[in-house]
Amino acid sequence: MENSNNKQQDRVRRSSTDAANREIDEKTLENINRYGYDSPKKIDKRLKKLSKEWDLERALEVNASTLALTGLVLGATKDKRWFILPGIVASFLLQHGLQGWCPPLPILRKMGFRTRKEIDEERNALKALRGDYNKVLGATTPEGVLQVVRS
Repeated sequence: MENSNNKQQDRVRRSSTDAANREIDEKTLENINRYGYDSPKKIDKRLKKLSKEWDLERALEVNASTLALTGLVLGATKDKRWFILPGIVASFLLQHGLQGWCPPLPILRKMGFRTRKEIDEERNALKALRGDYNKVLGATTPEGVLQVVRS
């Protein structure tokens, strides 16, 4: 499961321009530098903000659903030609699912939407700088290690 998820996240990066990836990576490094060496309270605040950050997949899903439903409503109430919109949106989602790319992807990346993996990288870097993973050394069972990582 993890391997499949990583491949999907990597497909998005491969499908994004080098400039967009570089901009996102620079922002992530800037965030780590800004918050990672601060007080544990400020790191906590940043971690809470990261847990609410929308990843690229969520943005695509919500926008696609909104457009598809809009097309269905307008098709049913105004003009049947609006039924084309859900078809276009569905084809974009299919393309993204199969290839990791769809026409809205460059726009969303330019807007700064990150993959879940990119968000988690920042989260894990902040936790490591805060010392969270030092507790792993005291864990003696797989369950204990997992509990440390999950907290």
